[in-house]
Amino acid sequence: MDGVVSSVLGTVAALAIVGLRYPLKMLPLLFFELIWKTTWLLAFALPLHLAGMVDADTKQTIVACLMGIIFPIAIPWPYVYRKYIKESGDRWWRTAN
Repeated sequence: MDGVVSSVLGTVAALAIVGLRYPLKMLPLLFFELIWKTTWLLAFALPLHLAGMVDADTKQTIVACLMGIIFPIAIPWPYVYRKYIKESGDRWWRTAN
C-alpha cells in the first residue's frame, strides 16, 4: 500500500508543478487534494486522536495534511462559483434525432 500511496502523491506533486503554469485549469487537482486530506483527517486521524492512538507515522501524516490548510485560501472562489456551479456543464450524452 505504501508504494501505491507514494505513486499517487508523486503524481499529484508532478501535476501541481503543471498547475504553476495553468493554475485555473488545475483547480480540480486542488479540489482533489483538499477533499482527500479533509476526509483523511476527519475519518481516520480524528478518531485515532480521540482514542489517544496517534503514533509517530500518523502524526507525520497529520502535519502533512494540515499543511493543506492553504488550499481554501488560495482557491479563487468567485471563479469557482462562475465556472463550476453557475455555468452549465458540457453534454456528455447524445440525444436521438
